[in-house]
Amino acid sequence: MRSFINRQPIWSLIIFIVLAFFVWAIFAAWPPGFEDVFGKKKVFLNAFFNGITLGALYFLVASGFTLIFGLMKNVNLAHGSLYMLGGYIGYGVAVTTGWWLLSFVVAFIVVGLLGIVLQVVVFRRMEGEDLRQTLVTIGISIVLADLMLWIWGGNFYQILAPEWLSGPVKLPLVTALKSNGEAVYLTYPIVRLVIFLGAVVVGVLMWLALNRTRVGMLIRAGVDDRDMLSATGVRIQRVFVLVFAFGAGLAGIAGVVGGTFQSMAPGEDTRFLLASLVVVIVGGMGSIPGAAVGALIIGLAEQFGSVYFPTYAVVLTFLIMVVVLAFRPQGLFGRTR
Repeated sequence: MRSFINRQPIWSLIIFIVLAFFVWAIFAAWPPGFEDVFGKKKVFLNAFFNGITLGALYFLVASGFTLIFGLMKNVNLAHGSLYMLGGYIGYGVAVTTGWWLLSFVVAFIVVGLLGIVLQVVVFRRMEGEDLRQTLVTIGISIVLADLMLWIWGGNFYQILAPEWLSGPVKLPLVTALKSNGEAVYLTYPIVRLVIFLGAVVVGVLMWLALNRTRVGMLIRAGVDDRDMLSATGVRIQRVFVLVFAFGAGLAGIAGVVGGTFQSMAPGEDTRFLLASLVVVIVGGMGSIPGAAVGALIIGLAEQFGSVYFPTYAVVLTFLIMVVVLAFRPQGLFGRTR
């Protein structure tokens, strides 16, 4: 942190001002003139929490993508289809059994097994051939999308959360004051908060696994110098198959999450593949903290853009990507090679 402040004093000041503004806007009472510009505080807080929870969903998708694309250098443009397949599978399990948590397990296993097939059949035969991987995985994504359209049709599906996660919860954040001085507090769906906490837990565990375990050391060493690691007797292909399966399984879990507080429908695969690409580019390829920060930035930009700049909401996310590429091409947390 100190080194960043010493190297980038202007950007550090800008980040501090932005964070200070958000802290004040969230916890302080808004003056009337401020509400004339930014609208009601309740609208602002809803957009803020919607952006955080949407960022959590983007992180779950992009974390698997950053393992496969950013860390292993496999260009898997079928990742969005894995997300949508996980959502459909989770919906089927939840409707059939009534167990919401079981849908996460089944989606992770099934999509993870499909990831193993993709790694063994496709990517192992095309190592280092980015163009071939791109074209083949685009074809695979089209085939998977058509198969899912054939099986589930073009309807919208939503996974119902269990009763203990239904309904809103009151947050200790004041949205307004009544004429008698009584405070009005923000209420927010508890299922979104639980999903956000789950994404935080997944992110922390992934970072610890990659940076504090022997398996993580082998993965990073295999990416940097695969031949040297293989010469030591490590079966690097087996390690990469497991990593690919885990990244694909995370996409399946994200599909269940997306189907719970949004919905599953044709076209979601393209949307979340594009979001994952933007998150990885902004955060930095192969960086779990970068994926988390990038997902948070894109989620907040998308939600605040839809509230305050509805005409240019889509442009805002790509503008962020362009600015990052212009000033830091390797991403916010990416490493220069």
